[in-house]
Amino acid sequence: MTVHLASDLQVREDTSFKMLGVRFSNSVMSVALDTKKQGLETIHNKPDSEPNEELPKQLQLRVLFMDSAQKEYTEIPAPILDLEALEELHLENNHIEVIPKEICHLCNIKVLYLNNNNITHVCEELGELQNLQSLDLSFNPLEYDSLNIVSKVQHLHELRLYSVNLEEFPVIICNSLQCLELLGLSNNHLTSLPEETVKLVQLKEIYLRNNRLERFPIELCLLPNLEIIDLEHNALKSIPAEIGSLTKLLKLFVGFNNISVIPKSLSHCTKLTVLDSSSNCLQKICPHLRKLTELNELVLSGNELGEFPSKLCKLSSLSVLYLKNTGIKILPPALSNLSFIKILDLSQNLLTDVPSAICTLKRLEILSLDDNLISSIIPEIKGLPQLIYLGLTGNRFTGFPEEICLLESLERLYIGQDQGTKLTCLPENICMLKNLKELYIENNDLECLPSNISCLQNLIILDCRNNRLKQFPEAICSLQALQKLLLQNNLLSVLPDKLDLLPKLELLELEGNPMTDPPIELCSLGRSAIWQFLQEKRRRNALAIKIQAWWRGLMVRKGLGPFQCLLRSGKKGKKSKKASKTKGKGQKGGAKGKKK
Repeated sequence: MTVHLASDLQVREDTSFKMLGVRFSNSVMSVALDTKKQGLETIHNKPDSEPNEELPKQLQLRVLFMDSAQKEYTEIPAPILDLEALEELHLENNHIEVIPKEICHLCNIKVLYLNNNNITHVCEELGELQNLQSLDLSFNPLEYDSLNIVSKVQHLHELRLYSVNLEEFPVIICNSLQCLELLGLSNNHLTSLPEETVKLVQLKEIYLRNNRLERFPIELCLLPNLEIIDLEHNALKSIPAEIGSLTKLLKLFVGFNNISVIPKSLSHCTKLTVLDSSSNCLQKICPHLRKLTELNELVLSGNELGEFPSKLCKLSSLSVLYLKNTGIKILPPALSNLSFIKILDLSQNLLTDVPSAICTLKRLEILSLDDNLISSIIPEIKGLPQLIYLGLTGNRFTGFPEEICLLESLERLYIGQDQGTKLTCLPENICMLKNLKELYIENNDLECLPSNISCLQNLIILDCRNNRLKQFPEAICSLQALQKLLLQNNLLSVLPDKLDLLPKLELLELEGNPMTDPPIELCSLGRSAIWQFLQEKRRRNALAIKIQAWWRGLMVRKGLGPFQCLLRSGKKGKKSKKASKTKGKGQKGGAKGKKK
């Protein structure tokens, strides 16, 4: 076991093992468990694992964390069960079938995670762990009777039993575990909760999503400390008026049910910050919701509202509003009252334009307008100085809306037209989007990309799938931050020689292109094969250039081929020089004769 001091609990990874966190009284250590020996090695206090003296006994282990995703244990390693001072143990995601009786040796254990194993039975000795505060047995094929043993751990604060095939919740747990603050029962087959649930008076959080509840458990309305209720994906038809008694309620999730009305009494839950009632049967919104002055997040997507609920404009504290697929055709001017809004989802509606009211939301960061009937963008959109995400997929633009290029803060742009009118080109001034990190322009009719796309030096993802690109844009080879390039189903046949010089490119998709250089068979082998091909091609080209230069020089020197005339002209030049010299000598001789 190798120990590394650190300032707080850390999980360290290695190719051969995952690290275990071990906390001492005032310091933190990471501990490696030998997966082959299933035992703890000698403790050392140096990161490089050099031998050192064993740590003193008074430094007892307090917390042990094991990320066991790849350990595949079939039983709990015996050395762990000898760590009597252990307080936290994670053994999730293994193949453990049995909890051994030696588990009782962990008398100081407070947190025990055994989720995602093959445990069917809980041993009696688990009930002796009276210091245990948090237990997770989720995703195990537990026998129902095993939960009787769990009920003996009377100081339990958190109990998670997700996906354990529960058809009814044991009354004995309600009678015994009255310290429970969190109860997780999602993904089971529950049709109701027992009346004794009202005894769980300390309960703060209950998770019941993906069950078979047809009635909102009225018992929950009698638990005064409840802060979070999750009842999504059931078959609820209504919310009882008694919910108004939960004055400490912070979050209510009732999406994906059959609820037609939100009761007025919910307005008494004045501390409510999150309300999710998506995919229900709502047609109107209760005006009393305006009293929820702390409401921060409201999700109403998937309801047949037909119009934007004007009452929502009075919820000035809202920062997140989801109204996807609600049949909205126009937006009211009062929308500008939502001055704190950061996320606004209006996708899959019937909007024909972007109203100026949206452009007044100065704090807006995420705006989704996908799958509407929008044909143009107003210039006022530049009034959104903090917008980083814009979704415009599936609208009716006749061309690329150049007003988008005024959004200097934009980081993610979605304008693929899988349902709307296809775009045929991108504007040159797209280069103004200097902060753009992700550009999705799939499902269009683009035949080329502008050369100045190379100015988008922060671009990480470029999605050009399902277009008509014939020539690979050389400018892409300048995008030094690019990590993912999606080019499936275009008309490309050749890749640029320097594509492999993109230092961060991890994913290159070319399926559905008539590739010849490199061949389509090689492209199917993946990026590394393509890179090898391009490097070899570049090496061959460089060698060919050298050979051509050498051959041309040789031809010139020998006067061969097209360079013969150069050799003749050179010889003529030499002869004329010789003749002029001879002539000069003759003239000099004549002059001397005359003188004599």
